[in-house]
Amino acid sequence: MAKRDKKPKAYVPKEIRPVLLRRVLREYVLHHHKKIWLAVACMIVAAASTAAHAWVLQPALDEIFVNKNMRMLAIIPAVVMGIALINGIATYGQTILMRFVGQRVIADMQLDLFRHLMRADLTMFHDQASGRLISRFTNDIQMMRHSISSVLTGVAKELLTMVFLIGVMFYQSWQLSLIALVGFPLAIWPIIRLGKRMRKISDGTQAELGEFTAQLDESFQGVRVVKAYGREQFEYDRAKSAIERLFALYYKAARVQAAAAPMMETLGGIAIAAVIWYGGYKVIAGITTPGAFFSFIAAMLMAYKPIKSIASLNTHLQEGLAAAQRFFALLDVKPAIADAADAKPLQLDKGAVKFDKVSFHYGPDGAGVHELNIEVPAGSTVALVGSSGSGKTTLINLALRFYEVNEGGITIDGQDIRHVTLDSLRAQMALVSQEVVLFDDTVRGNIAYGRLDASEDEIIAAATQADAHGFIMQLPKGYDTVIGPHGVKLSGGQRQRLSIARAMLKNAPILLLDEATSALDSQSERSVQHALETLMQHRTTLVIAHRLSTIRHADCIYVLDHGRVVESGTHEALLAQQGRYSELYHMQFAPKTERAQ
Repeated sequence: MAKRDKKPKAYVPKEIRPVLLRRVLREYVLHHHKKIWLAVACMIVAAASTAAHAWVLQPALDEIFVNKNMRMLAIIPAVVMGIALINGIATYGQTILMRFVGQRVIADMQLDLFRHLMRADLTMFHDQASGRLISRFTNDIQMMRHSISSVLTGVAKELLTMVFLIGVMFYQSWQLSLIALVGFPLAIWPIIRLGKRMRKISDGTQAELGEFTAQLDESFQGVRVVKAYGREQFEYDRAKSAIERLFALYYKAARVQAAAAPMMETLGGIAIAAVIWYGGYKVIAGITTPGAFFSFIAAMLMAYKPIKSIASLNTHLQEGLAAAQRFFALLDVKPAIADAADAKPLQLDKGAVKFDKVSFHYGPDGAGVHELNIEVPAGSTVALVGSSGSGKTTLINLALRFYEVNEGGITIDGQDIRHVTLDSLRAQMALVSQEVVLFDDTVRGNIAYGRLDASEDEIIAAATQADAHGFIMQLPKGYDTVIGPHGVKLSGGQRQRLSIARAMLKNAPILLLDEATSALDSQSERSVQHALETLMQHRTTLVIAHRLSTIRHADCIYVLDHGRVVESGTHEALLAQQGRYSELYHMQFAPKTERAQ
């Protein structure tokens, strides 16, 4: 079984944790300060009423059970019911308010991250598997949701409750309180120790979940290849290895979390035993009343619950900080391709495109293009041909500013595209790619993606021009048919025609056609090619073509080889040169000629 190299686990350095916490509070939490202050008021009422439960035990025991006071027998139960009602209302109020804040914070973080990724460079999506990016929205956000919701709701409430209960304890007996408080520092020690361990385990778990999500995405996307090569068991073994690693991490976390309660109970038991011994002595000696003692014991026992809750909340907080670090690490990646400070909207006149000594490389040793000079006059059709890897698609990507040129420049009507806004640049272009991208939406929705305000008649007209209307009407619900993820319910040719219809609907003055008819059969290709020719009239068109028969009538053809222009001219002129274009042409058509002879 092939094993992947495990990536080093991230760890949140001690000095960074307060920075992360302050950033979450500053950028997302404190915007809701009104609700937070109202929730704090509810917390104070809930904490005070909890302490009142412990306090009311003294008169209940002394007046009812010792002094047998019938009047107090009527009053104290009513007081207990009133305290319970107040506690319930206050607890509900603070929980609802803080849950709203917590969920709103998470929703805002998800929206910010999605907006950031949609505006990020393509390089980010090439460098990171989509599964890992999805993991930021699912695993990490879920961890932060649990952390923020529970911590925001719990910390203030538990601390306030503990303060009020300790107040009751000191009110009843400051000597017993000092004995009991000896156990509190001992109880804090395991909280700190377990928090550190859980932080490391959580970090490793979230990193592993990201890897596992990426692996699942690969396996599901490539399921046809998996089955074709009979690699089901291989993929199962890979998944099993990842799942076993996750199991080990989750089990380790469970052991650490399970250790917290016994340690707290043991340390708390020691303190309680000491209090009972000393308090019992004071009751027997007549120094204090049974009611005061039991009120103190109740407050003390109730105070240990907030401590245990804070131990759990600390664990959640550390898990949330680890997830927040990965969230902000992704959010802080600034796109290299963005509007310049002086960028202005593209002012399109005729739509002439020019590549002036353009050079670009995907990496230090990667492929690219070298000092290309290509002109696409306004309203003309220019074709790019060449073998795979010659740089054709790179030029399309550069024209759309998916990547930035390393040297030279690209202009449209004399305007350098680096000095115009991205939105205005891409609004003037329509792209039809060999790699068809459709969404799990209706046929209508996928075509209208080219222009969201298009009318029904315009959508149908675009589909008709793309030779798609006929097969669309044969679908179960016509234009309302949902085509599935990536359009899996359609054939390759049908998907391509929807993509072409989408570009037709956009009706942009500059067309970029990247092997636009490559997935079509001969009959569909002819009809769509005719529609494309109609669409290309009076528009500036840059065509990448593998089938040379589709570009015979191009105004100019540039032949690329290893990122350089080696020939240029019309179809007839290039054939007459007997060069690279002629070689490519005869590779496609010579067999037919020979068969004809």
